[in-house]
Amino acid sequence: MTRSETSPSRAQHPSPRQKPNTCCFCWCCCCSCSCLTVRSEDDKRGRRKAQETKLEPFPCEPCPKPTIEEIKQWAQSFDKLMKNPAGRNKFREFLRTEYSEENMLFWLACEDLKKEINKSAIEEKTRLIYEDYISILSPKEVSLDSRVREVINRRLQDPTPHIFEDAQLQIYTLMHRDSYPRFLNSSVYRSLVQGGSRSSSES
Repeated sequence: MTRSETSPSRAQHPSPRQKPNTCCFCWCCCCSCSCLTVRSEDDKRGRRKAQETKLEPFPCEPCPKPTIEEIKQWAQSFDKLMKNPAGRNKFREFLRTEYSEENMLFWLACEDLKKEINKSAIEEKTRLIYEDYISILSPKEVSLDSRVREVINRRLQDPTPHIFEDAQLQIYTLMHRDSYPRFLNSSVYRSLVQGGSRSSSES
C-alpha cells in the first residue's frame, strides 16, 4: 500500500481529537450557540414536540352560559370581553382557528402566576412559562420586542409573580388591536349573538 492510499479503517473512524459540536443552553436561552443555526428540521420537530407538554394546558374556564346582554357587551370593549370567563373561552376558541391560541394561554398563565405566593412554585411556574412562551425554541413562542425580553432575562435569577407583567401587557395589546376586531366579525361571535337573540325571544 502506498502512502497516498488510506486504509478503510482509518477512513471510517475520525481522529480522537475531533469532537462533535455540542452546546449547553440554560432554560432561559440566554447563551448563544452556533449549533442552533445548523440544527436539522427533524431535530427542531423533536425538540418542539418535547416542549409542547411542559406546561399543563389551561382547560376552558367553568362558567354559566352567557346572556345575550353579556354577549353584546363583549362588542363594547375588549376589557369587558376579557373580564368575562365565557367571553375568554369564546375568544380563545376563535384564536384557535387563527393558530394564535398561545397568546391567550400565555395571558392566562401570567394571571395564574400572579396569584402564587410560594417561592418555589413561583420559580417553577416562571421556568415553565418561559420555556413554553418566551423561548425562541418553543413552537408556542409569543411575539415580544427585544426590550421586554431583556427585562425578563434580567429578572430570571430572582423571579416574582409579576416578572412577565410587561410581556403580558404587550400580548394583551396585540390581541386587542389584531385579533379582537376579527373576532367581532367572525362566525363564532355572530352565531353567539344570533343564538342568544333566539333564546331571549323564546323565553
